[in-house]
Amino acid sequence: MGSKERMERHKEQVRRDIMDAALQIGKESGWNALSMRKIADAIEYTAPLIYEYFRNKDDLLRELTRDGFVLLTRHVSQALARTSDPLRQLPAMWIAYWNFAVSEHQRYQIMFGIEFICCDFKKTLPEAQASVSLFISVIQKILHEQEAPSELALKYYYTFWSTIHGLISINHIRDDVPEKVSMQVLTGALDGIMNMLVASVPGRGA
Repeated sequence: MGSKERMERHKEQVRRDIMDAALQIGKESGWNALSMRKIADAIEYTAPLIYEYFRNKDDLLRELTRDGFVLLTRHVSQALARTSDPLRQLPAMWIAYWNFAVSEHQRYQIMFGIEFICCDFKKTLPEAQASVSLFISVIQKILHEQEAPSELALKYYYTFWSTIHGLISINHIRDDVPEKVSMQVLTGALDGIMNMLVASVPGRGA
């Protein structure tokens, strides 16, 4: 390996160390407690070095958000690939979405601003649309849509998303919701919305 390649690998490792340290601080102290100085102290680097990789705190949070959406899309894509039946794909994808939000608690908070005042990075990150497109494409398959998503397809996407994101937000903000209750609400909501979706398929009747 040449010196240029070693330097690039070192720079990428430092960048990753900074982002990992930021995630750990967010986990331990909350996102509003995050500062570039705390990150520098955590990885035993100087603050000026941190600014060589990220212009400011918002720049760092944007990259953490980007990483989060890439990881979310990977989880959803894996669930999608496990079966070719869209009626099984869609609930499995939403379960994968839920599991991501639970396992990547701090990332999800940044991505959607839960308990955290931040810029709306989603509007400027193409990665934020990738998982949305996957969900809508499967809904379109169920509805037998061939062209651009109809108002009906979008309605069902936002019905799923608002319900599941709302439940996730409650669990992030409060710690007194029993896991069993959360799963009962989640599976019940998925079953109910899926039934409405299937009933709205042309030819089936409402």
